[in-house]
Amino acid sequence: MEKIRKPAVAGQFYDAGQTNLQQTIKECFLDERGPKSLPKINQGTKNIKGLIVPHAGYIYSGAIAAHAYHHLSLNGFADTFIILGPNHTGIGSGVAMMTEGTWETPLGPVSINQQLANQLLKEIIDNDENAHKYEHSIEVQLPFLQYCAKESKFDFVPISMTIQDFKTSKEIGEIITNAVKKTDKKIVIVASSDFSHAGFNYMSMPPSGMNVDEYAKKQDMLAIDKIREMEPEKLINTVHQNNITMCGYGPVAAMLTAAKNLGATKAELLKYGTSYEVHPGDSCVGYGAIIVY
Repeated sequence: MEKIRKPAVAGQFYDAGQTNLQQTIKECFLDERGPKSLPKINQGTKNIKGLIVPHAGYIYSGAIAAHAYHHLSLNGFADTFIILGPNHTGIGSGVAMMTEGTWETPLGPVSINQQLANQLLKEIIDNDENAHKYEHSIEVQLPFLQYCAKESKFDFVPISMTIQDFKTSKEIGEIITNAVKKTDKKIVIVASSDFSHAGFNYMSMPPSGMNVDEYAKKQDMLAIDKIREMEPEKLINTVHQNNITMCGYGPVAAMLTAAKNLGATKAELLKYGTSYEVHPGDSCVGYGAIIVY
């Protein structure tokens, strides 16, 4: 009997109904903070190996995420996605993959690429579907991919990371590298991460006299500079040294490691924004859309 993962955050992070969800995603692309045009799959000039995409509620981060998926669509989309996300729930293995079955969203089912998953299932990566049951960081990427793909078929492999040190991230990146090199399919690695969680709600207060969104951006640009330099170890060191409250730095470091090994030489920031732009207050979260090619 096929394993089916039901959506955990439909109706919370994004609409639970198909029509409303399609309209919401459309609005993310057309939003002032978004790319202002709808995605269309073309064969562009950039051989995109990886993406960094936020994973908050679509009302906050969807327009930023749309930039990454718009560029991906323009440059050929992919057959398969390896989606790496942080484990916010703490449930399950430290590095957990679901190796078979289907994930459902309001836009329909998405299958796991079982063959690729089995090639990735080694060393530090465990087969543990429990880690994925309630986690949102990977789930929220799927409706965007489905919207862009339209009738085209794609599959994916989900990897959830509680352990995010450089040694772990590097090892995951190298396992991904070796698996991708063995296939002729186009595979894109998605690192799902928000950036700084700043302000009262997150116990990460800005210096006196600095607004919370300014503080988030200042912190985040330190991390983004290391991403642009394609330096995964320096990224993790910078996050630790500056107390940057970025939730998915390990997935980003793993993606950068694999993308570099697969020939990527450039990381381009497409758009940066914060939740403060949508809902000003005493707390905010930073979001960045980055392509690696």
